[in-house]
Amino acid sequence: MSNTLDNAFVFYSRHIYDEEKINLLRSHNLKVAGHVPSVLWELFGSILTGRRGNGVTGADLQGWEVKSSALRSAYEYQYHLNTGEAKLLEDCEVNHLFCSYSTDYRDLVVKAIPGSALKEPFFDAWLPDYRANYDRTVGSASRRQRFRKSISYGFVQEHGRTILEVRSGEIYSRNDSLLDEFNRLVAS
Repeated sequence: MSNTLDNAFVFYSRHIYDEEKINLLRSHNLKVAGHVPSVLWELFGSILTGRRGNGVTGADLQGWEVKSSALRSAYEYQYHLNTGEAKLLEDCEVNHLFCSYSTDYRDLVVKAIPGSALKEPFFDAWLPDYRANYDRTVGSASRRQRFRKSISYGFVQEHGRTILEVRSGEIYSRNDSLLDEFNRLVAS
């Protein structure tokens, strides 16, 4: 395998769409959907984009935020009390990688949208609500503990650009040059 997209597909095949593990889950009457933790999607995104993790706070990767959800489900964003406002502002500048998977993980669609395209319809609109949610003039017992928002599956399908599509565990389409284009948008 010669490039990041090929390497990411190998990782997906071994650790996300892991047929042996999926068959074991089924044989023990355990659910398959949801067995892949978000950190594995972040690792998949890191391998795909060639960008390393960003540490504890901020975007998941250098220049990229990674989101995953089941096909036709929204992508959740969560902002915390002390770091949320900076994260919201950073989300306006980094690329966003959206991974949509089937419940058995055989199918996967990976799309990207630059943060600048999400800024006005989402992040700018969420900022006043975030500030109200964590209003420090209100007693801590009255403040919500989490601020969650989401971007719809439909929006991502309409506005996202497809980097990779997997059907029945095999690459159906890929766009290596698009991945390079997105990486040029953000500093490493």
